[in-house]
Order: sequence, then C-alpha cells, then structure tokens
Amino acid sequence: MTLLDHARLSARRERRLWLATAALAGGTGIWATHFIAMLAFSPGLASAYDIGLTGLSLLIGIGMAAAGFWIALRPGLPGAAWLGGAQIGLGVGAMHFTGMAAFEVAGRVAWDPALVLAALAAGAGFGSLALAATLRDGSVRMKLAGAGLMVAAICGLHFTAMTAAVITPDPSVAVSGTAVPAEALAIAIALASSTILVLAFAGLWLHLRDERRSALESDRMRGLANAAAEGLVVCDGDRIVTVNDSFADLVGRKAAALTGASLAGLLAETEATDSAEAPEAQLRCDDGSLVPVQVIRRVIDFAGRPHAALAVRDLRARKRAEARIAYLAHHDALTGVPNRTSFNARLAQEIALAQAAGRPLAVLCADLDRFKEVNDLFGHAAGDALLRAVCAAITAVLSPGQMLARLGGDEFAVLAPNLDAAGAEALGEAILAALRQAEAGPVGTTGGVLAAASLGIALFPHDGEDAQTLMVQADTALYRAKQEGRGRLSFYEARMGVQVRERRQIEHDLRLAVERGEMRVVYQPQNRIDTGEAVGFEALLRWDHPLRGSVPPNHFIPIAEETGTILDLGEWVLRETCREAASWDKPLRIAVNVSAVQLHAAGFAELVHEVLFTTGLKPARLELEITETALIRDLPRALATLRRVKAMGVRIAMDDFGTGYSSLSNLRAFPFDKIKIDSSFTRSVDTSEQAATIVRTVLGLGRGLGLPVLAEGVETTGELAFLGEEACQEAQGYLFGRPGPIDGFRHLTTGRPPAAETAA
Repeated sequence: MTLLDHARLSARRERRLWLATAALAGGTGIWATHFIAMLAFSPGLASAYDIGLTGLSLLIGIGMAAAGFWIALRPGLPGAAWLGGAQIGLGVGAMHFTGMAAFEVAGRVAWDPALVLAALAAGAGFGSLALAATLRDGSVRMKLAGAGLMVAAICGLHFTAMTAAVITPDPSVAVSGTAVPAEALAIAIALASSTILVLAFAGLWLHLRDERRSALESDRMRGLANAAAEGLVVCDGDRIVTVNDSFADLVGRKAAALTGASLAGLLAETEATDSAEAPEAQLRCDDGSLVPVQVIRRVIDFAGRPHAALAVRDLRARKRAEARIAYLAHHDALTGVPNRTSFNARLAQEIALAQAAGRPLAVLCADLDRFKEVNDLFGHAAGDALLRAVCAAITAVLSPGQMLARLGGDEFAVLAPNLDAAGAEALGEAILAALRQAEAGPVGTTGGVLAAASLGIALFPHDGEDAQTLMVQADTALYRAKQEGRGRLSFYEARMGVQVRERRQIEHDLRLAVERGEMRVVYQPQNRIDTGEAVGFEALLRWDHPLRGSVPPNHFIPIAEETGTILDLGEWVLRETCREAASWDKPLRIAVNVSAVQLHAAGFAELVHEVLFTTGLKPARLELEITETALIRDLPRALATLRRVKAMGVRIAMDDFGTGYSSLSNLRAFPFDKIKIDSSFTRSVDTSEQAATIVRTVLGLGRGLGLPVLAEGVETTGELAFLGEEACQEAQGYLFGRPGPIDGFRHLTTGRPPAAETAA
C-alpha cells in the first residue's frame, strides 16, 4: 500500500517504475500468503505441488496486482480505486485456483460453487475497500486500514475457497515424481517472498531518503535563487517549471501561479543564445504592461533532465539612466536648455541651410553682468536660481525655430535663423528687456536677484561663413558691449578684433606674470610733516612686461579685478611686503592696498592671519588701505570682514577719501585708523581755494573724529607748508621720495645714514 501511494505521487516514468515495484511486492506477498496458508493445509494424504502451475500462479498474482494498481491510478476514470481493488480481488481468486490446480494429492478434489462465488465476492469486495482506503488521502492511518482490508481480502478468499474444496481419497491417483514436497516449497516461498519484500522496502527507503535530500537541496537552491536580484526561470521546453521570487515580482504574479505557464506568453523576442551578447526582450506583466529585460539562457541539469535556465534582468533603471545620459549629452543639467554640443551641431546645420537658401542668420552671445558677485554675496544657490530665471526669460521671447543654449558658466548663446541685422537688434533688445524684469526669487532680505546681461551679435554671412568664425565674432562683440558699460548689445565690427585680442593677451599674460617673475613691489615712504621722520611705506605693484615694457597699474589692475586675477596678485603682494617689512631694523609700518574683490572674497581675514603668522610681522605694523567703492558693494559684509581683521591688531585706512560715496556714513559705520586725502585735492591746495577748503574740511573732520590724516601726492614745498599750517599729521609724495625698490630706502629701514649704509 505504501508503494502504491508513492506511485500515485510520482509522474510518468517514475510512476510506471513504482507501479511495477508495488505489483512485484504486492503480488509476491499475496502469493506467499496463499501458498504458505496452503502448506498449512494437511489433508492426511500424500500431497505435493506442480512446479509449473505453482510458478504460473505467482505470475498471475503479480500480473493481476499490476493490472489492479494501474486501473486504480487511472486519472479521470470514475471509481478507479474501487475497480482496481476489485481487479486485485479477482486476481487473488485466479491465483488461488491456479495454485489449487498445482496441488497434487492422492485423491479427487470437488468444489462447492456457492462457496467459490462467496470466496470471489469476498476477495473483490475487500480488495475494493482496501485500495479505496489507501488512495483516499495517503495518510499512514489509511494505509494501515488499506493493508488490513487487503489481508482480509486475501484471507477471506483463500479460506472460503479452501472450504469450498472437498478432497475424496483415491488410491488410484498417484502424486507425480516431479512435484515438490510441501516442506521444501514452504522454505523456498518464505525466502523468496521475504527477499522481495525486503528489497522493495529498501528501495523505497532509499528513494524517500534521496527525495528528502533533494527537497532540502531544492529548498536551499530556491533560497539562493530568491536571494538573487535577477529573475530566474527554469523551463522544460516552453513550459515553466519553477521561478524565483524576483521573477514573480517582476511579472506581478505569485511564483506558484507561474509554474506550468507558457514562457512565450510572457516573453516576446526571446532569441536568447549562449553568446556573450545577451539579447533584450519585452516581459509582459500581469497588468498588461511591457518591461524591457535582458535574457541570458543556459542549459542546466534539473531533476535529472536537461532544462533551460533563463536569467531575466530588469532593464528599466538602465534604460532610464541611458536616456538621462543621452539627454545630458545634449542639454544643460541645471537649466535644461541645450548645451554647447547641441548648439554647435545646430549652428553647423543652420549655416548649411542658410548657404543653400541664400538667407541670413544671426548668432547672439550673452553674458550675465557681475554674476560672480551674485555667487559671492548670496551663495551658489542664488546663482543657480538666477541662471534658471535667465533661461526662462530668454526662452519666453524666442520665436519657433530659434534656439537658446547655455555654453557654460553664465555664458549663453541664441541662434536665430533667417534674421537680418534689424531683426537681430530687435530680438536682442527684447532679450535685454526681459532680463531686466527677470528675478531669481527672494534671497535673504534683498527681495531677489535681478538679472542683467550684455549681448554681442554676429551675422551670417557678413561677419563669418563658418560656425567657429561666427562664434568668435559674436564673442568679440559681447566683449565690446561689456566694455562700453554693460547691460547693452553690440554688433561685431572688424576693428573690434584687434582690441579684443590685445585685451585678452593682457589677461593671459597677467595670469602668468607672478610665475614668470615679471611683477615687482616698489615702496614709497610716508613721513610725519612736523619732523620729516619716516613712519612707514606704501607698497605699490609694478608690472615689467618682457615685450610691452612697464605696464601702468591703472591699465592692468582693472583687468585683474574683472578676471579675478587680483586675488592671486593681492596675496602675492601681501606676502612679499610682510616678509620684507619683517626684516627691517626699524618697526616702520607697511601699507598695502586691498581691492574690493579681495575684501569680498571668502577667507580674506584668514589669509591675513596666515600671512602675519608665516612672516612673523607684528599686526600693528600692517596697514590695509580700503577705498570707499570697496565698501558700497556690500557694506555689511565688508565691515564684518574688516572688524575681523582689525581684531587681530591690523590697522585699517580709508584710501582716496572724498572721491567716493557716503564718506561720512562710512566713517561712522567703521572705526578706521587713518584717513588718506586723495592726491587730486593735495596738488591744488596752493593754487585752488576750493581744493584748499576741501582739505581743511577733511582735516577738521579728522581732528573731530580723532583720526590721523595722511595727504597723498605732495610734490612741492608749498603744498607741504600748507598741510603743516593746517596740522596735517602725515604725507607722502614725490617730495619725500618716488616709488622705488626697497634697497633705495635702506637708510630708512635701518636707521643709519646713507653713507654708513653704503660703507656697511
């Protein structure tokens, strides 16, 4: 019964194997039960068994058991278990009467028909009950019940049939010489049947053990498969045998529901091969949507047979990444407008079309005015917001077919096909007007960052016939627009090229001037007016260009401030002068000019502290000169930086006092250590009553605030006498010494006379 139930749970070839095993074990057991019981029958007469018929009865028992088991397991057959059980019961009867035919006895055997029918009915009835019970649910309890009923069927048929047999002694009937004695047959039957049963149950035990191992291995493999991020599918042909959880989640169905499904119904274009290049396919999900996947196919051994194993990789994330990469390759990540690559490709295309059609084309280059200051003052978030606002404002005024691109930083370009000079000018004015109204949103308490830009325009074919030339000319026109006052547009003119190239060459050389050793510091003494004693020096920067000669400061300093090169130049000057001043015998002050760009740069106070620490110069000997224009850009920030510097002990002087804006409010806002009167006033005090009045006013203001005043540009004794009469404390100018190398002033830094200095 256990073997039969195991056959029920198996499939195909395994079912046939276990059916044969069950029939062999069951038929042999039935036959052994019958013959051992017959051997227990002693008629009191000489008896034996015919070998041929005995063997035939064994074959009948096995064959009828096999037929009954096969019928009982037929799917779709009504009452299959009952019919199969009846077949086995009748088979037991056939075996019994064949076995009785093999029974040789010295007499004659007569049969009672009623009892024979009763025996067959008992065998068929109990056999039907036995298989119906065994195959009901496969539980141990039902198997035991089925085994008991089968024993009842065998014994009921046997003993009823034996009762139906009446043996009448007949001396004339002799036992054949080939018949086997009962004792020998009993031993042979016991050994044979026991051996078969033992082997059958041993095979079953080994198989169940292997199945348990396979189940454990399968659970382990299923756990590993479910741990995989990729979907895994095992197929037998087109039929899905098993899937992991990742594949089930991808499809949107339970893993159990996918077992037995058609693979072709889920995957389209699955020409998966063993090549390194895994093909792509479309996975049809449960909701009808299609998911792009990559399919890798391998042949594996599964359940003892070759199966197809498919690794299914979800490509949605990769497809999104590829689309994003493709987008970023042609668009600006911050603003979303086309980038330089897209613009250049479109420009080349439009030039070819314009040449073929003989029509004009305009290129407009735009650059935001003072964008770096927005980043420095309000932070990069405000700068990013401003760039997005600029793109939105420009895009709003463009017509279909026109293109805006961000070339990098705060540089933009507009491509306008089929637009002449008048149309380009109108478009440029519309862009500038839109930008004046654009606002990047609230930043702190300023209410917003307003956009302003300059535009340069170049026209095809007048200004150039290729993309590179047009871009260069538009950029040149942009540069001229910024030079002429910003916030305006300018068309390219041929004469601009020379000026722009000259300016850019200076910018390039200026960046390398310090590294090449072309920069030098000269010193101009500052003296007390009453005693004539030197109290310090002002450090002044000079540029000795190898080709241009001496470049005036008023020529290269503004360029350095616009390009940001002033930061490196200013740091170099500060280090050089502090290092030099630290070596002087006399503790004279050293005054260093600080530009607005330096003052508003992040970390300026930290730089001053680091230079003082490195050079060893006492902070009180360093005087930083700040112009009023450096303050008005962002007064709170500038004053905060100056307070940090002053807290170190560094002196702060207001340079060029009177030439800027809101001088009195600035003096009130920050406690400066000195006021410097601009040389434009000093040089006219002995000839201009107006200038003299201004100087007297500044000196009176200084006395009222308790601030010493230094007059610049003193060149004559008359000017010096006037300043002395008005109680001005300090002065500098050609009268005391022209700016020059510090070696020319060693007598001042050492305190020794020039002759003694020379002798030393």
